[in-house]
Amino acid sequence: MKTLTIDIWSDVMCPWCLVGWGNLRQALDRLEGEIAAEIRWRPFELNPDMPPEGEEQEAHLRRKYGRSAAEGQAVREQMRAMAQEAGVSLEWQGDGEPPPAMMWNTFAAHRLLAWALDSAGPERQGALKLALFAAHFHHRRPIGDEDVLLDVAEEAGFDRAAARAALDDAALAARVRAEQRQALDLNITGVPAMVIAGKFLVPGAQPVDSYVNALRRVAAKA
Repeated sequence: MKTLTIDIWSDVMCPWCLVGWGNLRQALDRLEGEIAAEIRWRPFELNPDMPPEGEEQEAHLRRKYGRSAAEGQAVREQMRAMAQEAGVSLEWQGDGEPPPAMMWNTFAAHRLLAWALDSAGPERQGALKLALFAAHFHHRRPIGDEDVLLDVAEEAGFDRAAARAALDDAALAARVRAEQRQALDLNITGVPAMVIAGKFLVPGAQPVDSYVNALRRVAAKA
């Protein structure tokens, strides 16, 4: 069995990143005993200029892409169907009436994820990433707020004081900015984008079969 590194450039705001992750997970399940993966999440901000108060999602997509309400609804239905097929969910899972879906600034979330990788390794970082996905998509928590991020990190088993110190670490912030520039050097302009074994780029949320074939091709060359 071969073990491959997979660096996933992604944003917590990105529904296609969760869909891509679900399909990749299914591909790795299919390849069990043949190929294993060490997955590391890398930073990509879809909206680096988003203000701290965030923006209502529908208004944001209308402003950014010029979509009508009907077009936005059609895209959401497509994403929901693809998420279900990928074995993940983009649906509200809280109690009562859901609050408006929002878009947030995610630079602090990326700093926290980088710290989790450094301090606890890829598996624990992955657990935090999935917890942030759930906080955003399932519970609509304001993950642009550092206190909410610390709550999520603590719920995922991380030390709150250490996580707070990481958010105040200027060197860590600089490194996250450097990894964002690295994405541009790799011609990554959208996410998800997966770099297998440090050099083979798979862009976008691909079907399960595409991930299976890509991983087998890379493993054969590794």
